[in-house]
Amino acid sequence: MASQPFGALPDGTPVHRWTLERAGVRVRVLTYGAIVQSVRVPDRDGHGAEVVLGFEDLDGYLEHASPYFGALVGRYANRIGGARFTLDGTVHRLPANEGRNILHGGDGGFDKRVWDAAPVPHGVRLSRVSPDGEEGFPGRLEVSATYTLDESGALRIAYEAVTDAPTVLNLANHAYWNLGGADSGTAGGHELRIAASRITPVDAEHIPTGELAAVEGTRFDFREARKTGAGYDHNFVLDKGVTERAEPVAELFDPASGRVLTVATTEPGVQLYTGDHIGHGSFGPTAGTALETQHFPDGPNQPGFPGTVLRPGAVFRSETVYGFSVR
Repeated sequence: MASQPFGALPDGTPVHRWTLERAGVRVRVLTYGAIVQSVRVPDRDGHGAEVVLGFEDLDGYLEHASPYFGALVGRYANRIGGARFTLDGTVHRLPANEGRNILHGGDGGFDKRVWDAAPVPHGVRLSRVSPDGEEGFPGRLEVSATYTLDESGALRIAYEAVTDAPTVLNLANHAYWNLGGADSGTAGGHELRIAASRITPVDAEHIPTGELAAVEGTRFDFREARKTGAGYDHNFVLDKGVTERAEPVAELFDPASGRVLTVATTEPGVQLYTGDHIGHGSFGPTAGTALETQHFPDGPNQPGFPGTVLRPGAVFRSETVYGFSVR
């Protein structure tokens, strides 16, 4: 495990890159945006390749921010309708950055911040303090994300947070996966399986209607593995719900290379985004598939969804594990 300089922001703030290696897997994480910049794993013939979309230098991330390549998004991942929510009788208004809604915590969200870094066994712990009122969210939030590689080479991301005032919180990693190699073109030929019998349907602005709709007989039924194609930006309601331990929920397979990605999480949902609107740098539409483990979009405004309120004295914990294999 090693750290090296990775450029600086326009205001001179330095950015570093941490490299984790174990069991034939190499992962690189940036202190800017807590970004997973690189994941290199072998194919069925033992040939390694980059399997997440990313840029070679910091300028790429600064110039092409909207795809959120590999970033940790928050304070609230995904969308909040009307860029507002009510908590304990108080209306909190947030800066809209997608029409009238807020996406991934706003233009000054966690993906645009430089995180403090400290080594841990087989990994790195990134942390920061989100001040009260940052992007309109209440409460001073102390948050960390610990990235480690286990003995099998699986990438574990463990989140933890505490607050000094009631707030809402939803954290997710926004890596785009292309198991054929980041430079191989489309990931649309990958086969995907998700253990979800329902989705949260959305309106024209991608805000959930509040309904939980069955996937049976629809294009959203990935309970048996099939090709992803394009046209997805939807939250899948995982059958397991919220769990204390990360449980397997999804598998992505590239028949050409033989690479397999498995996803396990404590979260109740996963946002499948097939990258239809990617058009940044050398990457085009469907160049990668995002599987964002999360609580549900617009959770603060949807009383029927799993709760996202964090209160003083409580500790937020969440974990997602990305495993790699071949067949």
